[in-house]
Amino acid sequence: MFEYWKRLGLAYIFVGLEAIDEEALKSFHKEVSLAGSFEALEYARTLGVVVATNIIADPSWDEEHFRRVREWALSVPEIVNISINTPYSGTENFLSAGDKLSTRDYRLFDIQHAVLPTKMPLKKFYEELVKTQQVLNMKHLGMGVLKETAGLAAKLLLKGQTNFVRMLFKFNGVFNARRLLADHQKPADYEMHLPCVPADAPGVTFFSGAGVTKRSMTVAQPVS
Repeated sequence: MFEYWKRLGLAYIFVGLEAIDEEALKSFHKEVSLAGSFEALEYARTLGVVVATNIIADPSWDEEHFRRVREWALSVPEIVNISINTPYSGTENFLSAGDKLSTRDYRLFDIQHAVLPTKMPLKKFYEELVKTQQVLNMKHLGMGVLKETAGLAAKLLLKGQTNFVRMLFKFNGVFNARRLLADHQKPADYEMHLPCVPADAPGVTFFSGAGVTKRSMTVAQPVS
């Protein structure tokens, strides 16, 4: 499929790798092995396709898990993004974990905030998350990118266009553990409804990801 897309003009592709260990892949119901995921990345490299991939940070992670992810991300040429495992309303994850939510503030369901209880203290979890994001940022942005794009940056600055250069140094202002933690202290303007699953509710089939994972669940009725 990658080869066919390449002939059609594919240059960049985003792949939801999600995890770098088999146990996590199974928990996300990904119907692909870790070896299969890495094989797909390697094949995309041989085609000259630029790959961006995502890793899901689970609230159960500890410092060691974050460290392993940082080491792996630095060892591969792909662009790596990290987001937090977030159960969205209407998904299987929400049905199974909805009663465990640590917050129902709708604004925090943005894959950058932990809405499930974390194994580490929340402050420490955010510090590890931001540290990991900082490593990924320095890998793909910052001074390294400025050196490679010095000519483009200079042309833009001469035209008075400063957004590109300023963006390279905005990371600490956007990704900040104290700011993330403070967001939890703000009053919630709107709270997510908890799922309510009647015992006699009809069964439905949920589909997950490109591999199509079929799971038999019951319909959740919103709480009024």
